[in-house]
Amino acid sequence: MAWLVTGGAGYIGSHVVRAFSEAGIASVVLDDLSSGIRAFVGPDVPFVEGSILDEALLSSVLPEHGVTGVVHLAGFKYAGVSVQKPLHTYEQNVTGTATLLRAMQDAGVRNIVFSSSAAVFGTPDTDLVTEETPTLPESPYGESKLIGEWLLRDQARATELHHTSLRYFNVVGSGYPDLYDASPHNLFPLVFEALLAGHTPRIYGDDYATPDGTCVRDYIHVSDLAAAHVAAARRLEAGDPLERVYNLGSGEGVSVRQIMDAVAAATGIDFRPEIATRRPGDPARIVASGKTASRDLEWRMRHSLRDMVSSAWIARRGAAS
Repeated sequence: MAWLVTGGAGYIGSHVVRAFSEAGIASVVLDDLSSGIRAFVGPDVPFVEGSILDEALLSSVLPEHGVTGVVHLAGFKYAGVSVQKPLHTYEQNVTGTATLLRAMQDAGVRNIVFSSSAAVFGTPDTDLVTEETPTLPESPYGESKLIGEWLLRDQARATELHHTSLRYFNVVGSGYPDLYDASPHNLFPLVFEALLAGHTPRIYGDDYATPDGTCVRDYIHVSDLAAAHVAAARRLEAGDPLERVYNLGSGEGVSVRQIMDAVAAATGIDFRPEIATRRPGDPARIVASGKTASRDLEWRMRHSLRDMVSSAWIARRGAAS
């Protein structure tokens, strides 16, 4: 009896695997290491190097490890790059998910927690995003995640599939000093890498209609996110009903300038960020309600902004040493 975690060697996936272990839930990791890091998976967790596009591999892994549920995080996760690589994005995120669902059906695996994204909303015209907010993705990445949600929905109509999709907002921080965000596109790694290289981080636009003029986003700690996956897996295994989708948001926003101030405090590096022009398509504010997830998935913000920044910095410094 185990849960397969696809993409389990990635930043978020490795936190989910450790949260499962701490909760007494056995897991097995499948990752092609295109962006994951093998060292993120401990020696006590079975590891299979391979792609979710490899149906024959999936068909052997599921019964071999007695898999009863899947946390599906594997995929191409770079929204901006997806505009230049739409076919690759759809292959990894749509074809890959369909292949996984087919292998699950053949193996009789009926539980899945899907890694979705705030990108399904595009640029929402509301101060607080809820599960009822219209989905209007603006990139192949966002579209592929929405299609993933549809695939689960439609497969559940046709078969005995129990599922839920978790829409992540801005995932940051670290729960362990040896796990860090290595993405070349996320805010925290970009700021840290600039500081480590002796450069000055940038803020893109300080003339938005926000309290300090910089963009406001919804930041959540990766350990809180991992805990929500544990709760979702347990409820699916127990046969409890869950909503089709959940937003994992804080209900409160943090500005880019506030992030920069928190980084300066956590790192001890006194810097004044450069101000660059706005990037096209950056909305002034995106903040989500986590009320429904709080009701069903034990979702809550257990970490402050200071915790998020300091834990991420400690992990990144550890990787650099």
